[in-house]
Amino acid sequence: MSATEKPVTSVVHPLEPLAAEEVSAAVEILRSDKGLGESQRFAGITLHEPPKEEVLRYEAGESVEREVAAIVLDRSDGATYEAVVSLTEGVTKSFVHVPGVQPPVLLEEFDECEAACKRSPEYREALARRGITDLEPVIVDPWSAGSYGDEEGRRLSRALSWVRMGEGDNPYAHPIENVIAVVDLNSMEVVRVEDHGVVPVPEEPGNYTPEAAGTREGLKPIEISQPEGVSFEVSGHEVRWQRWRFRIGFTPREGLVLHTVSYRDGDRERPILYRASLSEMVVPYGDPSPGHWRKNAFDAGEYNIGALANSLELGCDCLGEIRYFDAVLGSGSGRPFTLKNAVCLHEEDFGMLWKHYDMRTGETEVRRSRRLAVSFVATVANYEYGFFWYLYQDGRIEFEVKLTGIVSTGAVRPGEKPQYGQLLNQSGLYAPIHQHFFNVRLDLDVDGRENSLYEVHTESVPPGPENPEGNAFFAKSTPLRTESEAQREVDPLSARYWKVVNHSSLNSLGEPVAYKLLPHGNVRPFAQPDASVSRRAAFMSKHLWATPYEPSERHAAGDYPNQHPGGAGLPEYTAADRPIEGTDLVLWYTLGAHHTVRPEDWPVMPVQYAGFELQPSGFFDSNPALDVPPPATNGHCH
Repeated sequence: MSATEKPVTSVVHPLEPLAAEEVSAAVEILRSDKGLGESQRFAGITLHEPPKEEVLRYEAGESVEREVAAIVLDRSDGATYEAVVSLTEGVTKSFVHVPGVQPPVLLEEFDECEAACKRSPEYREALARRGITDLEPVIVDPWSAGSYGDEEGRRLSRALSWVRMGEGDNPYAHPIENVIAVVDLNSMEVVRVEDHGVVPVPEEPGNYTPEAAGTREGLKPIEISQPEGVSFEVSGHEVRWQRWRFRIGFTPREGLVLHTVSYRDGDRERPILYRASLSEMVVPYGDPSPGHWRKNAFDAGEYNIGALANSLELGCDCLGEIRYFDAVLGSGSGRPFTLKNAVCLHEEDFGMLWKHYDMRTGETEVRRSRRLAVSFVATVANYEYGFFWYLYQDGRIEFEVKLTGIVSTGAVRPGEKPQYGQLLNQSGLYAPIHQHFFNVRLDLDVDGRENSLYEVHTESVPPGPENPEGNAFFAKSTPLRTESEAQREVDPLSARYWKVVNHSSLNSLGEPVAYKLLPHGNVRPFAQPDASVSRRAAFMSKHLWATPYEPSERHAAGDYPNQHPGGAGLPEYTAADRPIEGTDLVLWYTLGAHHTVRPEDWPVMPVQYAGFELQPSGFFDSNPALDVPPPATNGHCH
């Protein structure tokens, strides 16, 4: 496509995700305008979202300006560029060099890194010292290098290895301990091989297929049927369900994005969230041994977790009447590819919604809860992460991470007991202690864009004239007026939560409407404050952050966490300590999952959960789910 030729773009909304032909068109324009060749790779191609003001003003039928954002890596010199392409005009609007940064590891580089290791005589010698001469069953995972002052400006991976003991065998049962191949991902050459001493490769299998594990008996089928069809409506990427209305987006870095979430209350369409997504995540390990102390993967910013999404299957990942959404992404070469069924949308029965039995009249009113689930699942080498947004009929929104897959493994000499991990079998296989921290960016528009933030916790009243019997306690609300005041930690013993309030919108009681962020279980990081991972993932030092809306502030650890020394993202965003009262407020919530590995987590760990809720708090005048129909039964519920 020539620079003067304009591609045809026909979309129905400014936030409609890119189509395959739009990805191709943007790449062609960039190649033509900037003379890009084989040495340049694309580390991310996504919709360049229009300004928030334009999106909120948009009315159906209006023309839509389409722009594409791309990250370009020049492998010949390691330079990184950020590009914006106008599909509407058929031109490159900007192409800016970003010095001193490293883009994320690309999917293509997983196989290329493994091949580079197997070509290396030094790597082959290290494996031979362990009796491994056939490299075909060896697998290599390109762990990110982090920032420890030894990167020398190169784009590196500290690759770790495992080996299969046979066809279909689980390689993570057989770690090649103490061998680290440091690979330059641009030149695909092994810079050096670190060998910290031979530890026997554990030989006991860890397979989990039905053939290996067997199958229990007595489990009868459960059928989920909606004979009259689903209760939601889908138009393109817009979804309407039970008074809810929102749009589905998808980016290579964030995965699933929810846009323009609103709730219809009578004849009013009331905004709640403009944009919600996973902002960043990091997995710090607590083992100081040579093969594990640098393990702290930023699976969003370093690995593009959206690009690692699974193609979901009916009856396996999702059950019931399902509506799937594909995700169109760009490969490193710029070719568009489609992740089929990347996002799953379905309804779930969720037990009791509300109930009351009048013991005097014998009358019962009960309603069953139904929720709408929107989800995607990503595989990052050994681990699986399921990211679920749930919308409820009573106006609640829940975010939940489901953690499963295979724990990252290491080996100790037979008879040793690791201090920083859990033995998984008698052949020396173990898994280090670690944590998972997720930061979710919530651009809240609670009944409008002028919101304020409060922290609420419960206090006991000291004994005295106001509390003669010692039973009094109350919820105390404290305004958080600046970015520094809004850097907070959870406190479950005080029932702490945070409330986003719109003082210009009042409910029937004359009180300002609000939504509250209610933490579920959480944890603090255990790495030392001056540790490299603590500087690079400073967002995990606080559970809550708040900023005034700024479209360029999108990622909690900054735009390029790969090999970044730290200080980017939320520390940088909040350095000016901007006021946040009565502003277009963005919350950043950090939730942590602490994993002291159990034997029961091997060979595939049962799902663990982490999450939080957004609950209406005076947003409605009464229970908004009163009008949910009674259960369809042959008689009354008693």
